[in-house]
Amino acid sequence: MSDPAATGVDGGGRGARRLVVLRALGLGDFLTAVPALRALERSHPGWELHLAGPPAYADLLALAGLDWRLLPAHGPAPPPWPHAEPPDLAVNLHGSGPESVRALRALEPRRLWTHAHPEASGHPGPSWPAGMHDVDLWCGLLAYYGISADPGDLRLPRPAPRQDAAEGPAAAVVHPGAASPARRWPADRFAAVARHLQDRGLDVVITGSREERPAALEVARQAGLAESRVHAGRTALPQLASLVAGAALVVCGDTGLAHLATAYSTPSVVLFGPVDPALWGPRIDTARHACLWHGGRGDPHGGVCDAGLLRISVGEVVAAAERTLAENRPFSGPGAAPPPRRPLASPRGTGATGASAASAGTERRVADV
Repeated sequence: MSDPAATGVDGGGRGARRLVVLRALGLGDFLTAVPALRALERSHPGWELHLAGPPAYADLLALAGLDWRLLPAHGPAPPPWPHAEPPDLAVNLHGSGPESVRALRALEPRRLWTHAHPEASGHPGPSWPAGMHDVDLWCGLLAYYGISADPGDLRLPRPAPRQDAAEGPAAAVVHPGAASPARRWPADRFAAVARHLQDRGLDVVITGSREERPAALEVARQAGLAESRVHAGRTALPQLASLVAGAALVVCGDTGLAHLATAYSTPSVVLFGPVDPALWGPRIDTARHACLWHGGRGDPHGGVCDAGLLRISVGEVVAAAERTLAENRPFSGPGAAPPPRRPLASPRGTGATGASAASAGTERRVADV
């Protein structure tokens, strides 16, 4: 289905036409929406583009090279609209509804692009797809309305080198945090992995948010690392991006930092528990990323560590890290990443997988109800 709003042609003698996108979620959610945001920017030249999202998205827009105005928003609530005239087009890249649909309808846009939902009467859209990678889900929504978006358009331009970067061992970023306990591997296991990486000559740093700093300090203590190696709570997003882009390896759970590693083609080991990596794992350069998953599904927002995540052992993560380091060369740039030095093989019985593009599973984060 095509929509006349997709042409980007002004009409009625008015000034610039305006588009608003709702995507008021987290770091990883922004990064999986980059192909859709770039496609909207390309297809609406001359429009004023507004993104409703958390304040941190200002840095992410700059890192992605996107020319959008940020409307501070948290969750599926009506964003502040700074104009007297309503938006010409509102696009729901936030969720399946109903709350995200209501939030955008409150702005009284002339057109609303969203998945089909009873709350979106008068705005027909495609059915909400189950078992689809988040990147493909939003590119598919735009395709319904006649906008071509490339699901592989996930790379971010290489950031400027960190001013504090010095010659020395390559960095390994260990990120023990995640938004919910269900996706947090135990701190003592992260510490054991960090200790191994440090012993093999890598410069290990522990990252996280301000709220995650106590847990990051505990990981460092158990790993025998100095407090100076804990960047959690003292690294702004642009500096974190530069750190990840220049790292030899990232080790983390199913969280936003994994998507940052994908965006910069930084080799990674990502630990999955309640969610299939085919839905939220790396969408490109899959040979550069080892996704460890034991095949279970559960509540990604649960209050205790997922049983499947607990089945991943320190030995599995160390083995995956060694393979990933051996088989990949450092890379960050606009083109395709170099191929691995040899085919990535999963050890028998570890549950290790390369992330694929589609698999049955449960949606998460984007299905606001």
